[in-house]
Amino acid sequence: MTEKHIVLEDIDPVVFYGVGNTHLQMIRALFPKLRIVARGNVIRILGDEEQMAAFEEYAEKIRQHVLKFNSLSEEDILDIVKGRRTRDDVPDGVVCYTMSGRPIKARSANQQRLIDAYEQNDMVFAVGPAGTGKTYLSIALAVKALKEKTAKKIILSRPAVEAGEKLGFLPGDMKDKIDPYLQPLYDALEDMIPQVKLQDMMEKHQIQIAPLAFMRGRTLSDAVVILDEAQNTTPAQLRMFLTRMGWNTKMIITGDTSQIDLPHSQKSGLIEALHILTGVEGIGVVRLDQADIVRHKLVTRIVKAYEQLDSERQG
Repeated sequence: MTEKHIVLEDIDPVVFYGVGNTHLQMIRALFPKLRIVARGNVIRILGDEEQMAAFEEYAEKIRQHVLKFNSLSEEDILDIVKGRRTRDDVPDGVVCYTMSGRPIKARSANQQRLIDAYEQNDMVFAVGPAGTGKTYLSIALAVKALKEKTAKKIILSRPAVEAGEKLGFLPGDMKDKIDPYLQPLYDALEDMIPQVKLQDMMEKHQIQIAPLAFMRGRTLSDAVVILDEAQNTTPAQLRMFLTRMGWNTKMIITGDTSQIDLPHSQKSGLIEALHILTGVEGIGVVRLDQADIVRHKLVTRIVKAYEQLDSERQG
């Protein structure tokens, strides 16, 4: 009796097997001449060689479907095994899918400009108020590049600048102190990549999350590099970061110039960079505004109220 092992790489096995192994039970029913045993991300198959070859082909098609859409239904399995038409192509405008199968795509004209600017330039500045999707959409573009193998790694960074709270008073070692600043980046990644796979990719350094200070001296090649909260960089820090760019690398720099946490005497590196680099070939600048806010409707009103206060103070 022939025996083979199939490894489900790059996907969450739970999505493949289904809740309570419902998908696996359906697959077993479709291949009655095979004994199919699943453990972790490895499927062990024994039995008829002809059915085994067919199973390998369909299992890879199902794996590719899960990798692309982060979801799988019994109807999808039947469509693939029975040779019926499947949704092989991602619909126009969809960047990638969340772990719940929700499509991530532009939800405003300026968000679409961000996607277009990323495709047309090697470096993009995305500037706008809180809730406009700058960071989330940027990470989705990076995850897409990693899945399509146009980039070998994702590097995410943030300046560890205190917003009214002192870093030194946080408990734990340096990693424990810094992680809260990087949590929004972890949250976005966990929404798009299976937890087990994400941990594996971080251990293999395919995904790296680090404070801005850790970027000095590095050359970042074959990667999508995202600097978040860039308004809290000094001119020297941002200049250092931008010059880390290596071959086959794209950079996205996001920030909100209305939420600068630097000391009042310190100039924001993002404001200076926008002044110096706007119009430079190969660099795209996208400005988002209140109309692009995709959080709770109150966020739009809050942003508007604070902008009005800022205008009155300047006046």
